[in-house]
Amino acid sequence: MSIRRYKDFTPEIEKTAWVDSSAVVIGQCQLAEDVGVWPNATLRGDVNAIKIGARSNIQDGTVCHTTHDSPMTKGSQCIVGADVTIGHNVVLHGCVIEDECLIGMGSVVLDNAVVQKHVLVGANSLVPAGKVLESGYLYVGSPVKQLRPLTDDEKAFFKYSAEHYVKLKNDFQQSVEEI
Repeated sequence: MSIRRYKDFTPEIEKTAWVDSSAVVIGQCQLAEDVGVWPNATLRGDVNAIKIGARSNIQDGTVCHTTHDSPMTKGSQCIVGADVTIGHNVVLHGCVIEDECLIGMGSVVLDNAVVQKHVLVGANSLVPAGKVLESGYLYVGSPVKQLRPLTDDEKAFFKYSAEHYVKLKNDFQQSVEEI
């Protein structure tokens, strides 16, 4: 795995978290218990902090980055809550994803956007800077639009997905071997 110190910042990674050997975690990054960071994901905490909550998974090819403080704007951290599934090839930039969400493959969530608890963002969606996605809904499109309320089964799936990826992470920790 490629875990790198940047200036005075060393990633803080709980013992039960797992980072694939092809993923990169740099600088001001905090990974909580049972986080999984999958192949080719990049978490670049150089100009601000990245925080990933317990049992969340950052899937293959995802990029997490932040915004720095400047004369024009206040910097933005990238914060992912607990029990969140971030799909393949997602870009999270200086945004907040609250607990129990799923961000679909290929989606982009921009600076100061907030995805509230129990939100499903459909694949290839764009969440514009500063947008707040209200809890309990499916959002799709570019830019996203609220499509419909989530069903109880869809809300339950967030926990199921997080638990499934913890099991898969544990399996990878024990079974994957560099050759």
